[in-house]
Amino acid sequence: MNQATRIIAIRHGETAWNVDTRIQGHLDIPLNDTGLWQARQVGQALADEPVAAIYSSDLLRAWATAQAVARATGAPLNPERALRERSFGSFQGRTFEQIEREVPEQALRWRKRDPDFAPDGGGESLTMLRERIACTVHQIAARHSGQQIVLVAHGGVMDVLYRLATRLDLQAPRTWQLTNAAINRLLWTGNHGLALVGWADTQHLEDSSRDEIHS
Repeated sequence: MNQATRIIAIRHGETAWNVDTRIQGHLDIPLNDTGLWQARQVGQALADEPVAAIYSSDLLRAWATAQAVARATGAPLNPERALRERSFGSFQGRTFEQIEREVPEQALRWRKRDPDFAPDGGGESLTMLRERIACTVHQIAARHSGQQIVLVAHGGVMDVLYRLATRLDLQAPRTWQLTNAAINRLLWTGNHGLALVGWADTQHLEDSSRDEIHS
């Protein structure tokens, strides 16, 4: 009854706004050519894995990545709005540099990872994000005891998953990668929650030719 659920967590492929260091949040930005290639690569990397179901943020950059995994694995794909990126309110659409220049006091609280800071305009705090992701992953994983599932989401979501699995505080400095289309592995049990198995596997993005990006 308390069999572990194996979770493969994937951040979406690259977007033009990732390259520009522009905050996406809940804005719906598509994958760029590199991101589309990364999505195909992660799909191929998981093609032979047993996957009971895929759950993805409904934002296009995650959904397109998840579609590539679904095509490769044949697993059913389910939209899950609660796996969206943190809502950044008025930060959305602005670059890191703009935020530092235009709202320095808010930028400082953001950089210091103040867990209760929420950007103006309906933004979420880190505490709110953690609660949303913890609850969502618990609900999804509990449906798939003894199975393996894939979650496709965003950098902020991956950061929370890592912290939940390692019991790290929200304000602890980040020492781990949140690479686009990397493969991250966790275990979930009802008694203990999340545990870390492996993180930031990017071999599928390193050992293949990228000539097809522009094809």
